[in-house]
Amino acid sequence: MPFSATPPPPSRIRWRRGRVTASARSGRDTFALTVDVPGDGELPALAYASLVGSPEVGDDVLLNTTALAQGLGTGGYALVVALPDRLPPDPEGPGHLVKARYTPLQVTVQGVDEQETEHHAAIAAADDLAGMPVVVADLHSALPAVLIGMLATDPDLKVAYVMTDGGALPAAFSRTLDALKTSLAGVVTVGQAFGGDLEAVTLHTGLLAAKHVLGADLAIVSQGPGNLGTGTPWGFSGVAAGEACNAVSVLGGLPVGALRISDADPRPRHRGVSHHSLTAFGRVALGGVTLVAPRGLTSELGGQVDEDLAGQPERNVVVWVDTDGLDAALGLSPVPLRTMGRGYPEERAYFLAAAAAGRYAALQVPLPEAALAQEGPTEGTDRAGADATT
Repeated sequence: MPFSATPPPPSRIRWRRGRVTASARSGRDTFALTVDVPGDGELPALAYASLVGSPEVGDDVLLNTTALAQGLGTGGYALVVALPDRLPPDPEGPGHLVKARYTPLQVTVQGVDEQETEHHAAIAAADDLAGMPVVVADLHSALPAVLIGMLATDPDLKVAYVMTDGGALPAAFSRTLDALKTSLAGVVTVGQAFGGDLEAVTLHTGLLAAKHVLGADLAIVSQGPGNLGTGTPWGFSGVAAGEACNAVSVLGGLPVGALRISDADPRPRHRGVSHHSLTAFGRVALGGVTLVAPRGLTSELGGQVDEDLAGQPERNVVVWVDTDGLDAALGLSPVPLRTMGRGYPEERAYFLAAAAAGRYAALQVPLPEAALAQEGPTEGTDRAGADATT
């Protein structure tokens, strides 16, 4: 039967109407609410002020409760769709990029790459990352650990975060980003993701903006919170990590893979090196990627990781990085380190691998000219030394 002749699909949203009983700002653009819903009781809800306005106690709200009703992990909130009796003012800001396109909550933002911005000329002329190291992770939870590894190696490095659209689309959903804002040179949201310090149409222009607009020495790429997985070899949103490595390679950057490693995950496919990492980096990243394994794992887990990585294609280089001091740095994280419901140190291997990838990337950043002058002409031009071995 032709697509146009098929009956309309059933409802995809579980709609509810309720009244706000508690409201508190929980981030730059978010409000955490309690909403009394007839028949459902009091529900936790989240509202994005830039989309629906600022809810107050006593406001009636329209809610999407689909993910909450299904118990879907990161999506465990009712989401405010509208304050029907108190609509926000019309937007007045610049910008013509539409994100979350053709959905009922599509938003218009100003892209770093559109013609009316002050950065358009720089992005139009930019075509290269000039070797900038970019750590790519398939989960948002790796972000703070990668950043810790970078800044523990050199606290003066400028690090940008580029958020792709495989998970949450609003950057405001990430409490991690609120806590890390003083440690990042900026956040770039790309594709359908929105709400960063800069907006970009594609991952490619987002990476170029990180380098040429934010002036970053390093970048981290991952999806927002809320990985989607189905337990099948290809049906997980982290596949995009391999495509991100391809973008970095095309633009002349250095792709570095943060491996998903675990000895705590009860699912066999995620123990040792997760099949997500092996698929995204081993089969999708066709331009090659440096895969970083952390020293300091238990002998059993280290042996498993070594075995799992033995089948990597020749284009991927595997390096083992010393992790001295990284456990202490992870213990001082400004945000709780949690992945798949487990924290640090329960998932030590996962966070240590992410921090080691950050350390390796930081070691590839060329030293400033002043530092080179002090070291003398016989020294290398970057920070890499005995910290990493193939």
